[in-house]
Amino acid sequence: MPMSTPSNLCKPAYQQAEIIAHEQIAEATWRIRVDCPYLATTTRPGQFAMVRLTSRNDPLLARPLAIYDVFPQHQAPEHWQPTPPRSDTASGNPHFVDFVYAVAGKFTTTLTTLRPGDSVSLWGPLGNGFGTPPTNHLVLIAGGIGQTALLMLGREFLATVPSSQVTFCWGARHAGLFGHAEDFQSCGMNTHFATLDGSKGHHGTVIDLLNDMEKNHVFKRAAIACCGPEGMMAAVANWTAERSLNCQVSLETPMACGIGICFSCVAPVLDEKGDWDYRRTCVEGPIFDSRAIQWDAMT
Repeated sequence: MPMSTPSNLCKPAYQQAEIIAHEQIAEATWRIRVDCPYLATTTRPGQFAMVRLTSRNDPLLARPLAIYDVFPQHQAPEHWQPTPPRSDTASGNPHFVDFVYAVAGKFTTTLTTLRPGDSVSLWGPLGNGFGTPPTNHLVLIAGGIGQTALLMLGREFLATVPSSQVTFCWGARHAGLFGHAEDFQSCGMNTHFATLDGSKGHHGTVIDLLNDMEKNHVFKRAAIACCGPEGMMAAVANWTAERSLNCQVSLETPMACGIGICFSCVAPVLDEKGDWDYRRTCVEGPIFDSRAIQWDAMT
């Protein structure tokens, strides 16, 4: 049974958002918190926002960032509360939005120079978001910075699905790349790590970790959600297909506009008739059934 597609998506809006906190949390990895009530109350797990540097013209274009977390300030994670609560968040309604990003170019390098009190321009929420898994066991698989798309999905699943279980598997080159893994552990997920150098968790790739965990039959009747480098997601897609497991992937395709006009983010996807066609990651995605992606053309 496939996962159901979200149908209650809200319209995106343009917003100016004040930066509340901004810190490095791992090697070449930063976390930024902005005050943006509309985005905080309307976003669904797996959606993203186009982020632009308000006071800069270079780089000119906005960049897509996955929405990592939303919450009222008084419920901020205990391990990252860099600012005191604000009186206007006491109602308990989501008010703040967190993004986690890797420094990998001019935009993200410039973004690291912004400080609390500065502002960014946001357009969102965008994208289709994750569907609801038809199971009570959800397995989240992240590679590199792919955890950014998965936290909200796992926490919502635990809160809304009776007798639910979430297993989180995160692979990276080394232990210094795991930033704020406590976010997944503190909300009740079973967390597992894999590093290529063996510095944390399983020594090997995330596929090696999955193969090792499979010995204990932990994936029986599980549904999978995955985000990471394309090669890693292709490997997970093959792994889940061999086991007849439902798997959704969040594509990290580069995009320029975020609204489907420029067609710079298209991905080869199997359509309803069984033919290959191109779909815009920013509109029809970024979430797709892993079996619908033509991975050879992606990687």
